Parts: sequence; structure tokens; C-alpha cells
Amino acid sequence: MKEETKVLVVDDEEMLRNLLARILEREGYSVSTASGGRQALACLEKSDFQVMVSDVKMPEISGFELLKEAKQKFPRLAVVMMTAFGDENTVEQALGLGADGYVAKPFKSNELTSEIARARQKAARPAAKKNP
Repeated sequence: MKEETKVLVVDDEEMLRNLLARILEREGYSVSTASGGRQALACLEKSDFQVMVSDVKMPEISGFELLKEAKQKFPRLAVVMMTAFGDENTVEQALGLGADGYVAKPFKSNELTSEIARARQKAARPAAKKNP
């Protein structure tokens, strides 16, 4: 039997959050949702998620702040960032803060699931050791 992958979807837009949850559940993922960064961090503390898919632009805590804190506390968590505001600087910033993947809205469901698979592989690799 295939190991269940737990995904946390974080977006302040309820319709999109619920749509993404349904798409990912159809693909066999176990999905929880959070409406913002604070709720997402609380969810991450309570349950062992393998993947977090987060919007970049959110009120209270930005997706970048959430990414940074989540990666500090949960370094093996695969993180895919998504935004409608996709430019090269945003992508570079997300990857620089530790994102394992990135999708620009609007995207097709298969683009998201492919990016999740790539992000999981990337996050599962041991961190490269730096020479002293």
C-alpha cells in the first residue's frame, strides 16, 4: 500500500483553498487547509505534514514569512509556493528562502501535482554539507 502523503494547503481565498483540496484529494493526498500563516503554523505543529502548498500574498503573515518559519522548524517539509504575482524576483526570493517548488496562478492541476512530486524529492535529499 502506498504511503499517505499529508498536504497542507494555505491560501486566504476560501474558494481556491477548497478547490485545491478537492483536486489533491482526488489525486490520493490527505489534505488539510489553513486560511493564513498563523493557522498554518498551528497545523504544522499538530500534525506531520510532508508537503505545504502556500500562496505568497496573504494578510498578517506573508507566504515568504510562513515559508521561512516553516523551513526553520520543519526542514524536511516540502514547500511549494504559488502566486498570481509571478515574476522572476518572486521566484528567486521563494527559492532563496527554501521553497522546494513554485507554481504561478493560474495553473493546471497536473502542474501542481507534478511540482508537489518534485518538491517532495528535493526536500527528501539530505542537505549538502559545507566544507569548513
